[in-house]
Formats: sequence, C-alpha cells, structure tokens
Amino acid sequence: MKGVILHGGHGTRLRPLTHTGPKQLIPVANKPISQYVLEDLKNAGVKDVVFIVGGTMPEKVRDYYGDGTKFGINVNYVEQNKPGGIAQAVGLTESFVGNNDFVVYLGDNLLRGGITDIAKAFEQKKFDAMVLLCKVEHPQQFGVAEFDKQGKLQRLVEKPKEPPSNYALTGIYFFTPLIFKMIKKLKPSWRGELEITEAIQMLLEEGYHVGYRIVEGWWKDTGTVEDILEANILVLDDMEPSLETDVDGVCLQGRVSVGKNVTVSKGAMIRGPTVIGEGAVIDSEVYIGPYTSIGKNTHIKKGEIENSIVMEGCVIDIDTKILDSVIGAQTEIATNQKGPKGHKLIVGENSRIVL
Repeated sequence: MKGVILHGGHGTRLRPLTHTGPKQLIPVANKPISQYVLEDLKNAGVKDVVFIVGGTMPEKVRDYYGDGTKFGINVNYVEQNKPGGIAQAVGLTESFVGNNDFVVYLGDNLLRGGITDIAKAFEQKKFDAMVLLCKVEHPQQFGVAEFDKQGKLQRLVEKPKEPPSNYALTGIYFFTPLIFKMIKKLKPSWRGELEITEAIQMLLEEGYHVGYRIVEGWWKDTGTVEDILEANILVLDDMEPSLETDVDGVCLQGRVSVGKNVTVSKGAMIRGPTVIGEGAVIDSEVYIGPYTSIGKNTHIKKGEIENSIVMEGCVIDIDTKILDSVIGAQTEIATNQKGPKGHKLIVGENSRIVL
C-alpha cells in the first residue's frame, strides 16, 4: 500500500500564520501536523509516500521532509498548481500509485489511534474503497455519509444544508486504482472543484464494494486557530513525561516533557501537560501553565503562558499572561518598559487581537 498526503491549500482561516508557510507545518506539541500523518502511514506499513504540494511555499515542505530518509520512509512530491479539489489532487498521483492500493490522508488531520487496524481491514475485506467517518456536532461543514436501513453506506454528500446523518468524512480514504477511472468522469462542482465525495458516490452507484469505519478515538481537522489549540490539548493529554535535561530543583507539576539542552532557572514553575523544546531557556520569573508547547531555542524571560503554542526561536519578556494563543516562529514579545503604557502592534491581515 502507498500513501498520498495532501499538503496544499492556502490556509486562509489561519492567516497570518500561513503567510510564511503551509498550515500543515504548524507545530502541535512541537511537531508539524503533517509529521503525525507521515508517522501514522509509516506505522501502518506504508513505505512510499507522495506529498501533493502547492499554494503556500511548497519549498518549505521539501526542505523539512526531504527524501524521507530521516523519517524512515520514501518521500516523493507532486505539484498541484491550482487548488481544484481533493479529487483533482488524487488524480495527479496515478503514475505514482500504479497498480497498488493506497491511502489518501489530508495533511492537516490528526487521528488518535492511527490507521494501522483500518488499513488491515481494507485489505482483508478487499474493498474497492473505504472511508473513515467520525460523529460530529456540525456535519453541514463536512462531507456527510447517508446509510440505508441495514446500516450500509448509501450516499455521500458534500457540505449539505440538511445533513442526512451526523457522520462526517474525516479526510482519510482508502482506494484501489479504480478511483482514477471515476475521477476522470468528474465535472467541477458548484465550488469549482472536483469532489472526492462524487467520485466515491460513482463507485457506490456502479455497484462497487465501498466500506466505512467509524473513528473510535478522537479526530481533529486543524483548519482554525481554535482547532490547532484543541489539537495541542488532545496530543499533550496523551503525552508521556520525559526529561532529556537535568532540571533538578525546578518546580515541575504534572506531565512535563523537557528536550535536550534546556535551561530552566530556579523559581520558574512549569505545570503539565507541557512540552519544552530543545535548547529553550526558561528564566526564574516564568510560569508556564498546562497545555502549552514551547518551541526549540525559545527564550522565556518573564511572564505567564497558558494553553498556548509558542513556536521556535521566540523571545518573550512580559509583565502579563499569554493565554489561548499561537505565536509564530522567531517572534519577540515584550512589555513596554519606557514611556507611557500601551500596545505597539504590527499585525498581518485577517488577524484577531484581544488586549
């Protein structure tokens, strides 16, 4: 089985974070979201993966993953010049897939428990396609499954105004090469895209064997800042504590993971679940609260940080608290020590600030 990771899109709902890189490289618990996807595929026995890149700085994807050697998996790349839907992206992989079964995995999805058992079921049942579903509160935001009275998958509908069920497509699909035949028949939807739901619907209508599995753990589509922070909470909740640096005498509470070459001064307090990246420096007048990820080589000089993601290379020196925030790499945040108190801001478009 081969793997296809969709790594395109403009990430407009995550601006300004996505002005400088793809949304799939935003870190959750100090690891890019798409790296969780790659590792899940590897754990399922997939040895060859292709990234569909395009949109926002695809070169950063290539720089990070390379040929996959450091991740123990073969990595290839295909350009999607213009966003044209998931089905269009999948269609670009036909020569890569060849005669193999394959799994398509959206690069901004996180799945607790992984796909190993699901991949085995797909091969054992000899499905022509299989979709992974999750029960959600607002199904109209997703592709939605409809079942017959026997519980058999009957229809898939993309973002319906009146959903036929609460079971949404997760963005993880298992296919045989038969799907390419269906994709070639597609016409653009009202959104101007080739919909993968329509291609799977064709399989159903033509009598092919389409199965489904329902997510037993949690699944997270990280399309917004709020989603990313929630994903950070979910991943940290599953994290095992580890200390790669000796921090004796420092107040650590709960499950805390500390990377290599970290400096934490006495007087600082770190409350887990929290992860501190390699080379970070935490000074004495600092409180880092639960559900926080501090990126590598970041220096927290003063202040409180809680339920937040601070990416690598940041410097923070404040007299207040940072809460429910995502802070991009190489950012400096400081309290105004001179002159009248106030806020000096340089803010990208589509931002939201609460002071």
